[in-house]
Amino acid sequence: MKMVLAPLVAVLLAAPAVAASGDNPFSADSAVLNLRGIDLTTVEGQQRLAIRMDQAASAVCGEGMDSIHLALGAQARACHADVIADIKSRIATATAARTAPEATQIAALR
Repeated sequence: MKMVLAPLVAVLLAAPAVAASGDNPFSADSAVLNLRGIDLTTVEGQQRLAIRMDQAASAVCGEGMDSIHLALGAQARACHADVIADIKSRIATATAARTAPEATQIAALR
């Protein structure tokens, strides 16, 4: 399992979480999700991943927007959900690409 996760880490490190530019002046345009030191095969590693995904989403979408305006809070929550979904999708895509079965051989050379 660790062999599959190494390329996944490289994909995620190279692809930052991104929100639409200009949507929120109180947030960053992108954040890098660092997976170094996380063993995703353990419960602790998965918990650490969830925390880091939340931190990346908060950096991209902003925090405490409800205290500024309720509409900004709703926008930040929607952005947060979108960023988390994007990260999970990238993980699933990278995992599927690494674990996809080889092409089926239907004939053999003699």
